[in-house]
Amino acid sequence: MKNQEHKVEKEFIPALGYNFLTGLYDTTIRLTMPEKKFRNQLIQKLDPQADETILEFGFGSGANLAIASSRSPNTSFFGLDIDPKVREIAFSKLKNKDILVELQLYNGGIFPYNDAVFDKAYSCLVFHQLDDETKAHCFSEIYRVLKPGGKLIIGDWGKAKNRWMRTVFYTVQLLDGFKTTTANVKGLLPDYIREAGFSDVQETGFINTRIGSFCYYEGIKMEK
Repeated sequence: MKNQEHKVEKEFIPALGYNFLTGLYDTTIRLTMPEKKFRNQLIQKLDPQADETILEFGFGSGANLAIASSRSPNTSFFGLDIDPKVREIAFSKLKNKDILVELQLYNGGIFPYNDAVFDKAYSCLVFHQLDDETKAHCFSEIYRVLKPGGKLIIGDWGKAKNRWMRTVFYTVQLLDGFKTTTANVKGLLPDYIREAGFSDVQETGFINTRIGSFCYYEGIKMEK
């Protein structure tokens, strides 16, 4: 595992679309989404085991890592993000809970890890903030750092399950941009996952929230 720090160079969309709103991210999630439900389901699908090494791509405020680490304290968790401000928030949150997780920044390019080092990787509410080229690149990088047989779990906005869900999702698009969220709205994330090389790609569930349909996707890096 490489422990190299990377300077942030690539432009990115902050957690709520604007840097000055980042500190309000946790509060916004609590007010607009069934937070306990969608995070618990994510970690249940991840099913961390004691002997596994797991990566969270886009750890944000550290909420998912806090839950996962508490449930499986002997699992080796790693977090990767591009935003130094959320890294400070996550570090403080995990430290207050006496949870030790390596939180790394990267520059939007190659992930700072060797090939085939993680048993599982997951990401939550990240890919709707990435343009199409970056989506494809990040899925390819996740594929690269997963071991053969490794599992990918994604929780993010997907194709609206009804007309009302499509209407309320415009709120998210206004904040995060139509360019980055269009693929999610069209239900194309599974296609990106397959194109990166993953097999057995499927939507494994969804939750309708106050601001859109939150969907779960999974894929496997097949043994060679």
